[in-house]
Amino acid sequence: METSFVGVGVGISDRFREVAEEKAARLGNIAPRAQRLDVKVTHHAYRQGRMDDETVELTLVGKGPVVRAESTDADKFVAFDIALDKLMEQMRRVKGKRLDARDNPRGAHLDKNSGAIAGLDLQPASADVLKQVRTGEIPILTGNEDEPDYTPVVIRTKRFDAEWMTVEDAVDRMELVGHDFFLFVDARSDQPSVVYRRKGWDYGVIALDTLTQPAEETVAG
Repeated sequence: METSFVGVGVGISDRFREVAEEKAARLGNIAPRAQRLDVKVTHHAYRQGRMDDETVELTLVGKGPVVRAESTDADKFVAFDIALDKLMEQMRRVKGKRLDARDNPRGAHLDKNSGAIAGLDLQPASADVLKQVRTGEIPILTGNEDEPDYTPVVIRTKRFDAEWMTVEDAVDRMELVGHDFFLFVDARSDQPSVVYRRKGWDYGVIALDTLTQPAEETVAG
C-alpha cells in the first residue's frame, strides 16, 4: 500500500513519515485491498494566547468506498494516532456489516439446486394462468384506473431520524457507505442539507433555508 503525504502550512519531517508508514501498515490486516493512504497535515496558527494545533486527515483509497478520518491535536503524532484509530474502527464496522450480510442474506435468492426462490412470499403463476392472462380470459385490473389522480408512477418514501453533523462529517459518511449523496442537518446552520458527489474530489452541498431564502448550492472540496 502506498502512502502519500501533504503538508499545509507545515513541513513533513522524515521522522513523521517513518512513524506514520510503520503504524499505517496495520491497515493491511483489515483492509487488504487498500491501495493508497493519503495523509494530510494542516497547521492552524492562532493568536491571543491560544496554542497552535495540527489537523491530520487520513484518506484510505482502494477497491470499494473511500474511507476518511481526521483528528486535531497540538502534537501531529498524537493527531495521527487518533485519526488512524478512527479509520480502523470505521473499517471494522464496514467489515462487520459485510460479514453479517453474507451470513444473513436478506431478500430473495435462488436455490440453484431446486430452482426455488427463497426469501420471497410469492408463488410463480402456472402456465395455464399465464396463458389466460395473455389471451384476456383473466383481465388485468388495478382498481384505480377510473380515479382522477391515478398514476402508474410509484414513489417510495423512506424516513430516517435526523442527524446533526458538519459538512465534512457528512462527506465522510457518504463515502463510507458508498452512496452518491447523504442527507443530514448542518450542525453549523441547523439547515436541512445534502452533500453529493461531483467530479473528481469535488463535492456539492445543497442547503434548505426553511425561513426566507430558497435552496442554495455551494461546492466543497
